[in-house]
Amino acid sequence: MLIDTHVHIDDPRYDPDREDMFRRAAQAGVTTFITIGCDLASSRSAVKLAAGRDQVFATVGVHPHEAKEIQPEWYPQLRDLAGHPKVVAFGEIGLDFHYDHSPCDTQRQRFREQIQLAQDLKLPLVIHTREAKEDTIQILREEHAQELGGVFHCFSEDAWLAKQALDLGFYLSFSGIITFRNAQALRDIVQTVPDDRLLIETDAPYLTPVPFRGKRNESSFVKLVAEQIAAIKYGDSATGFHQVAQLTTANARRLFKISS
Repeated sequence: MLIDTHVHIDDPRYDPDREDMFRRAAQAGVTTFITIGCDLASSRSAVKLAAGRDQVFATVGVHPHEAKEIQPEWYPQLRDLAGHPKVVAFGEIGLDFHYDHSPCDTQRQRFREQIQLAQDLKLPLVIHTREAKEDTIQILREEHAQELGGVFHCFSEDAWLAKQALDLGFYLSFSGIITFRNAQALRDIVQTVPDDRLLIETDAPYLTPVPFRGKRNESSFVKLVAEQIAAIKYGDSATGFHQVAQLTTANARRLFKISS
């Protein structure tokens, strides 16, 4: 069994074949999906999808790219959405200073506000951070986010951030990036992550793993991520695969409080 802990199932690119995507995922052993909210509209879509399928769970939150769009009335609506029993986390939220989609100061303030809302809701966090590692860790510490825990999704930063995140009690989730030829430094980090803090994801439809780069990503490909981790940690993608599947599934169920 595999859990894709971060996927955007509501993305319009799945509209022509969403049912086929679920079927292919099941054939690959993917039993559970966590579909992610990135703004108010996608949070609604995520909850609707989760409500309609036993194997789908949802998060709600506003991505740092959309931080400038947040209006005061969004927070009560996000709170209401988060009350749905299939919502298992708050996110993805965080900081992204690589692109200038939202001003940095606005991102910082909205990040704090959303952590505070998650504190009220007692939901773990799904963190997005890119080229903002020091600010991300500082805000998480100042807002006592270790009380909630959560995951640094699609981890692609350095060993310093990995250690800081782990020290705060967070999990690290890895995507198809670890299959890329130029990702050796990231593969080295995977080797250092404790087994009980490791998660896998696709971030589909983005970041398609080798050998399917250039195509639309989908949840069935999370098996390739698990196989790569097995090769990194145990030296063999075949014999280590079942161990990686078991531990990452157990970790996801523990973090997101998903019963088996």
